[in-house]
Order: sequence, then C-alpha cells, then structure tokens
Amino acid sequence: MNHNTPVPPLSPRPVRHLSEVHRRVMTAAQLRSHGVSSSETNEQCRPGGPWQQLLPGVILLHPGPPTSEERLHAVLMYTAKERPAGVPAQPGAEQPHAPTYAEAMLTGLAALTLHGFTSAPPLMSLDKLDVLAPRLRRLRSTGCARIVRTTSMPAPQQVTGLPVAPVPRALADAVAELSDAGVVRRLLTEAVRGGHCEPAAVVRELNNAKLLSRPHVVDAVDSLLAEVRAIAEDRLYRMVREHGLPDPVWNVDLRLPGGPHLGGLDAYWPEQAVAVELDTRAPRQDEDALWSEYARKREHLERLGITVVHITPKKLREAAEQQAAVVRTALMASGDRDPAAYVVVLPR
Repeated sequence: MNHNTPVPPLSPRPVRHLSEVHRRVMTAAQLRSHGVSSSETNEQCRPGGPWQQLLPGVILLHPGPPTSEERLHAVLMYTAKERPAGVPAQPGAEQPHAPTYAEAMLTGLAALTLHGFTSAPPLMSLDKLDVLAPRLRRLRSTGCARIVRTTSMPAPQQVTGLPVAPVPRALADAVAELSDAGVVRRLLTEAVRGGHCEPAAVVRELNNAKLLSRPHVVDAVDSLLAEVRAIAEDRLYRMVREHGLPDPVWNVDLRLPGGPHLGGLDAYWPEQAVAVELDTRAPRQDEDALWSEYARKREHLERLGITVVHITPKKLREAAEQQAAVVRTALMASGDRDPAAYVVVLPR
C-alpha cells in the first residue's frame, strides 16, 4: 500500500495554515468546510482507500496505523464541542497553531504520560485514551476514546499544545481504572516525589472521586503520607542544623506529672518551652475531626505556657529559612513569658 497516496485537494479554504497533524486528522465538519462532501469522504474511507475513519466523525487522512499524536488529537476532536459552522476560532485570522478543543481535555494515564510521569505507560501501549467531558454532553466511549464525565471541568494545562487535566485530577481518573496496588503506589509516589503536586491535592481528588473506600488505594495513600512525613522530618532536622538553631529533643511525648498525656511533638526545646509540630494531615472524610484534635492539643499546650509552631512540609521545602526565623523568634521571646508549667518529656 502506498502511504504517500495524494490527498484530494481541499477547497475552498487552503489547509497550508494547519500544523502537520491537523492536515492528517480532521473532523467530517472540517472537511465539509474545506469543500469535501460527505459522499466524497465516505468514498475516500472505503476499505483499502487513502483515508480511514478513526472515530465517529473523525477522519485520518492517510492509510496505515495512526501515530500517538494523531490518536490524541482524534479523541479530542471526537469529544470537543464543535464550533458552529462559519465561526472562526479567531475572527479575521487563520489559526497558525493547534485548535482549541472546547469542553474536552486528556486525563488519566495518557495525561500523566504527557505530564512526564516515568511510571505511566507509553502512549502507544494505551488501548484507551481518557478524555474529560461535561456530564451533560451526549457522548459515548468508542474505539480508543474513553469518555470520563464530570460535573466540574478543571482548568486544563497546555502540554505539547494539547489540553491536559492537572496532575491531581489526571491521577484520580487513572486510579479509578487501576486495580494493581503496585502501579497505584508508584503513580502516587511519583506525583509527590517528582514535585508535580502536593499530597493534600492528590488525596482531595481521590476523596472527591470516592476512591478512598478501595483498600489498595487507601494502602497507597497511607504509604505516600508516611513517606511525606519522613521527608518532612528530615527537612526539619536539616533546618535546625543549617540555620544554627539550638538542639531540641526530637520526637517526644509530653505528659503532666502523674497526669494525662498531652500529645506528641516533632521537636521540643524544654528550657524555652517551644515546640514544633509538622502538619502532615491530608484532607479526608474526617479532616474536621482531625483538625479539631490538632487545635485542642495546641490550645492545651499553650494554656500550659508552651509555644507551638506548626510547619507544613510545603513551607519546609519552599521557605526553610523563614520557618527557622519563626522558631528562633519563639525561642528568643520565651524569656519575656511566664514560666511554663512543669511537664514530663518522654521519647516517642
């Protein structure tokens, strides 16, 4: 089969302004706007013909298998809301670049691959490409296009000229289709380790998608949060060393003498009665209960004259010097406060 079969001339509008991929994949409506009738299109798409229908209303203008790029554009063309005939994307100007795909964006594993995840599979190995679309659009999954319906479309990010769901959303849509605990754990870990997003954003999307009821997802989230805490503890240790703060006692429990347990702390300076607590909570169904427990502990300690500095992993990563200054200020101010109540410090 000759892969260089000439494409019939498209008139009256020239296609020179289209990028290479948009000369190779077009919708039936776009072909009509270039003067190619439906019957001509059907004739070109006959078995053994020079064109082929990739998806309903989406035509590949060459024989042979589509490239990854052509498949991505095809599923977006299939899903996107067509502009009314005769309405240009930019009035008075031919579009030199990729078209905008209204109400459609790539999500799931394909989106993660485009975001640069090494633990996501190569695009050619994906039988299905997930595309986000508003819930009320009348579309069905077909061929390589799997429609993921949503009541709230996120703002897409442009990756290689394609609209792609933000990482937390793409991750939740990928996890919804995965039953392999190892794959889920690798994707979640890469999202956070690779700096693609904060763990809280990942857990929020998984929670919104009602995926935290699946045991293999909960296990992956738990191991992710344990890793986030370990990294944050290491950064806290380095912050104290590198910014010349006095040595605290690390990872301790406080108790009133002969009385109740007051709670665990990541670092504590007994002489100054200053404590640091890493806030590694993740938003789940019980977020409010967990936060009120944090707040109760903090209030109780502060009533006893202990200053509690809350630090998030993000602040430690992005502004360690500023966080060290907050702790230093609290240590220096301790001389101006009433002495704290006597507490027993135990290793945690």
